[in-house]
Amino acid sequence: MIRVEEALKHILDAVSPLGLEKVNILDALGRVIGEDVHAGRAIPPKDNSAMDGYALRAGDTRGASEETPAILEVVEEIPAGFIPEKRIGPGQAARIMTGAPVPEGADAVVRMEESRKEASRVAILVEAAVGQDIRRAGEDVQPGEKVICRGDVIRPAEIGMLSALGRSFISVHQRPLVAIVATGDELTDIDEPLSPWKIVSSNSYSLAALVLDCGAVPIQIGIAKDRRADLLAKFRAAMRADLIVSSGGVSVGDYDLVKEVMREEGNRMQFWRVAMKPGRPLAFGAMGEVPIVGLPGNPVSSMVSFQQFIRPAILKMMGHTNLFRRTVRARLGEEIDKKPGIRHFIRARIVREEEGYAVVTTGDQGSGILKSMVRANGLIILPEEATKVPAGGMVTVQLLDDSADRTAEPGY
Repeated sequence: MIRVEEALKHILDAVSPLGLEKVNILDALGRVIGEDVHAGRAIPPKDNSAMDGYALRAGDTRGASEETPAILEVVEEIPAGFIPEKRIGPGQAARIMTGAPVPEGADAVVRMEESRKEASRVAILVEAAVGQDIRRAGEDVQPGEKVICRGDVIRPAEIGMLSALGRSFISVHQRPLVAIVATGDELTDIDEPLSPWKIVSSNSYSLAALVLDCGAVPIQIGIAKDRRADLLAKFRAAMRADLIVSSGGVSVGDYDLVKEVMREEGNRMQFWRVAMKPGRPLAFGAMGEVPIVGLPGNPVSSMVSFQQFIRPAILKMMGHTNLFRRTVRARLGEEIDKKPGIRHFIRARIVREEEGYAVVTTGDQGSGILKSMVRANGLIILPEEATKVPAGGMVTVQLLDDSADRTAEPGY
C-alpha cells in the first residue's frame, strides 16, 4: 500500500501534454493555447470617440459655461463605422457617435449632454481639455505586441481579444479521449429493465460527467462481465483512447479480474492499493502505451479517487499546469474520529461566513452512499496521523466546485 502522493506521482509521470490542433475560437474556451499570439494591428486602429457628442478643438471652448457657451458651427455628422470627410477648423465641430473616428483637426470630444443644439450650430456648455473622451489609436494593443502567451487558458476575455485581432482559429492542446469501462455481473445499463438483483451502472455516467467537467472527451465502452474474455475485449476496444478508466474489479475477490489482466505479459501494473479512504483499492498500470487507472466499484470511492488522481492527469494531458482543486481552511461543525495510518477524504458541505469558512459532513460516509456526494461541495482531508478533530477545530477542505464562493446577493 502506497501513500496518496506516491500514487499521484506515478500517474502524473505516466502522462504528457497531448499535441496541438487548430480549432475555432469558440471551441477553444477553457482550453490551453499552444502558441503565442501577437497583434497584427493596433487596437483601436484609429483615434475614436469614447462618447456620443461633438468633436472639436479644445481651444475653441476656453471659458465656456452654461452662462457663456462657446458657439460652434456643425460641419459634419459622423456615425460609427463612417470615415470623416471634413477637417475641423477654428470655430467648427462635428457631431460624432461613440466609436466613430475622430476627424482631423479635432483634439477633444464634448459629451452630448454638455451641449445644446441650435439649428446648424451647437452651444458648448463646458471647457474641454485636449484628449478629452478620445480613445487613442493603439491605447489597448500596439502592433506586434504579445497579447496571449502559449500555455494560457482561453477565457471569454481571450476570445474577445482574438476576435478583435481577426483570429478565428488558434492552436490548442488536444482534448484526451478517456475510455470508461465498468465491470461486474451485477451491473445493468441505465435503460435496461430494472431488477432487484441488478444495480444500474451509475459509475459509467458519473465518471463520464467528471471527464466532461475536466474538458476531456469520455468514451463509454460499456459493462464488462466478470469473465476474463469479456474484460479483455472491453479493454482492447478502449485502447484507441488516450487514457482508460475502469471501475470495479480491483479488490481481492475471486471475480476482481482487472488487476489480473493488468499483470499479464505486455501490460504493466505499478500499484493497486493506496492509503486512503474511500478508495483504497486503486490499480494503475498500462496496456501497451495506454495508461489504465482501475478505480473501486463503489460509486463514492470511484468519484473521490477520480478527483485525486485522474482529474490532475487529464488536465496535464490538456496542457494545464494548475492541476489541482483549491483547498481552504474551514471551521468544523462537529467532532470527527478516525484511525491513524490512512488519509481520509470526508464528504462535506462548506459555506463562506463573515469570519471565513465553515464545514459539516454530509451524513453517512459509507462508500456506497451516493447521496452524500450529491450534497457535498467539498472533501474534508484528514491526514494519516490525525485521530480526532473536535467540533470548532480547523480542517483542510478540498473544494469540488465554486458554490462556496458564490452568493445570493451581489455584495456591492
